[in-house]
Amino acid sequence: MREGDLTYDDFLRRIDIQDVLKDAGYRLNRRDGLRYPSYVRVDGDGRRVRGDKFIVTANGTGCFQPPEQRVYNVISFIKEHPQYFSDYRGGMSPDRLVNLVCNRLLHHFTDARATRVLQPLKESKPFSMDDYDIHRFNPQERETQKKFYPYFKFRGIDLYTQYAFHRHFCLATKHRADGLTFSNLAFPMSLPGKEGTVGLEERGRPRLDGSGGYKGKAEGSNSSEGLWIASPAETPLSSATRVYWFESAYDAMAYYQLHQKEDRELRKAVFVSTGGNPTVGQMRSVISHSRSAVHHICFDTDSAGKEFAENLKKEIRHAVRSDIEPTPERKPYLDSIPEGGSIDKGDADLLPDGVRAAYGKYEAAWEETSVMRSGGLSHPDDIREQTEAMNGYYKDFKKGLSEFLGLDERNDTQSVREEPLYACKDWNDQLLKLRKQEEAVRQRQDVNNENEQKRPTGFHR
Repeated sequence: MREGDLTYDDFLRRIDIQDVLKDAGYRLNRRDGLRYPSYVRVDGDGRRVRGDKFIVTANGTGCFQPPEQRVYNVISFIKEHPQYFSDYRGGMSPDRLVNLVCNRLLHHFTDARATRVLQPLKESKPFSMDDYDIHRFNPQERETQKKFYPYFKFRGIDLYTQYAFHRHFCLATKHRADGLTFSNLAFPMSLPGKEGTVGLEERGRPRLDGSGGYKGKAEGSNSSEGLWIASPAETPLSSATRVYWFESAYDAMAYYQLHQKEDRELRKAVFVSTGGNPTVGQMRSVISHSRSAVHHICFDTDSAGKEFAENLKKEIRHAVRSDIEPTPERKPYLDSIPEGGSIDKGDADLLPDGVRAAYGKYEAAWEETSVMRSGGLSHPDDIREQTEAMNGYYKDFKKGLSEFLGLDERNDTQSVREEPLYACKDWNDQLLKLRKQEEAVRQRQDVNNENEQKRPTGFHR
């Protein structure tokens, strides 16, 4: 550490968490009437984003987001919400970001480089597509496709997948005031149920070895509610029977390429990318426009991806629960459901006789299935048959429960967690590893064919 550099202790002692919240785009909510200050985020139209609120703790050194009780301090808030800060760039170290943000807030610049990088932005310019020159992919014109080659080659995404999603990506070139131009692969972001583009999920040209490359969002993008929403068959979100969630559009395209051959109906699904950390606003907006769909949660397998998946499940449960009228006969059971739990996690003894009996059959079948799976003595066909029986009992129980709670297919939203194969961080990682394995097999076959051709065909006296 150089002389004069500030430490984390300095940041925690000298920076107010409220200043960090303001810098991240939150506004003081004067109407809340809470004992302690609360901060909310607003959308592009100036309306409050429901559910995206932080409350400052009693001692003023941290904040938390209800109903979660985890407290963030200045350091942890910046590290876990990097996309909200103007200093953030794709691939940046969390510690580097903390230093940039905190030094800027303290107006502490140690050298010319820091001054150049950390000069605070007075106001972010609203996003506009008019600031970009757009080059589109035309499936009928080969020349239009060539410029996309370097962006998709190193991701293993083939031409057929590009054809399927060609309406949902483009090359966007922005002209700067200094005369320089920069082009990125852009995935247009929109608000569910609304026309127009509210931002761009951007990916830069990778290095020659296929690594690295810029990753981020266009300046002024609505990151709190905007998402990339795509369907090869142009299925509207409101008509979708399946919605697939990803952290990046690259992962969505990779998933499609991996599964479309055995699932021909996949082209009718709707794919969404949060472009990074999914927000409450993104989740609730998509869920509200696709209540009858099954939501396939395909986030990464790292710790952050697992947390995102749990957060999305909670929002789906919240949406389902909000549609249930708490009548006197339902209320005891509803009150027994754990915080954030699904509707089938309540006390079954509080259900009507018919539903309780259906649950009893499912529970008994579940116990028998568990014993068969762990005992090591049952034939796989017997286990499969028992599993099918268990699933049938659960279906009967869920049907009775839904009828009791007044739910139907239109508002009983369901979710499925999907993960790539073991040791793969995301779907693009799995696609690349699969392509590498296929290439190794082809090379071995070529060597075998070459050796076969060189082998003598007979003996000569």
